[in-house]
Amino acid sequence: MSRRKVYSFSVLAVVVFLTWIFSSPNERAKDFSGQVKVALRVVGNQLLLSNQDSTSLVLPVIELNESKYQLSFQNELSLTPDYLVSAVEESFQASGLPNYYRVELIQNSDQEVAYSYEMKFDRENSIIPCLSRDLPQSAYTLRVKFTETEPSLISQKALLIAPAIVSLLFFAFPFYKRKQSVEKKEIHQESSPLGMFEFYPTQNKLMNDGLEISLSKKECELLQIFSSRPNQIITREELTKRVWEDNGVFVGRSLDTFISKLRKRLKEDKAIQLTNVHGVGYKLEIN
Repeated sequence: MSRRKVYSFSVLAVVVFLTWIFSSPNERAKDFSGQVKVALRVVGNQLLLSNQDSTSLVLPVIELNESKYQLSFQNELSLTPDYLVSAVEESFQASGLPNYYRVELIQNSDQEVAYSYEMKFDRENSIIPCLSRDLPQSAYTLRVKFTETEPSLISQKALLIAPAIVSLLFFAFPFYKRKQSVEKKEIHQESSPLGMFEFYPTQNKLMNDGLEISLSKKECELLQIFSSRPNQIITREELTKRVWEDNGVFVGRSLDTFISKLRKRLKEDKAIQLTNVHGVGYKLEIN
């Protein structure tokens, strides 16, 4: 990349960055509130449809404060926590909302919390209890609080670090090629071949033609097990015992979630398939 292109990219980045910093906090807050209300109405509709109810109303979403919202229903309904967690997660992801939030399901009769959970960056670190315990039919109110969303504070911090960002853009590039050469020297260290990939279990990553694919700790542990026994069926019990034993609460869908993530990581190589053996476990098929 030429020096001129580096400077052009730096100027563009600074303009975009400063525009974001000085954009109106009130406008951002209004946009966020609107996104949340739409996403919660989608959740409400899904919960009613799961109760075979396509006629009663989802009542207006109420903004209790800048980070807390409330959803109510016209009629009573019964709920499965597993379905509630999935419906909220899918709707929020589709709307681009933060991954950090707490959900409480309030009984209208006595204002007691019938069910609650807290979602963090991923399910591995989230607190999601009692997924399989169905909740009886009753009048419920759903409250959602975003636990880490401070638009004005973010803008203030961004303004403080803007000079550092600008300096980084101008001075980081000379070290880029040197960093690339160091990485190329390391590419064959502590790795094992996996189809078209190089798997680095101690570094939690895959490499594919110089492209690095980062893995979470759980993804890496699962892939180590599969790669050590290719084309063999590994039971769900063995996987959960080896990866989650003594590492906190295991949520029933955690294994399926991480298997799905691994499939996405490996999708570039059509010769590798992570298949489900119904009722037994999974198998890493390598042709």
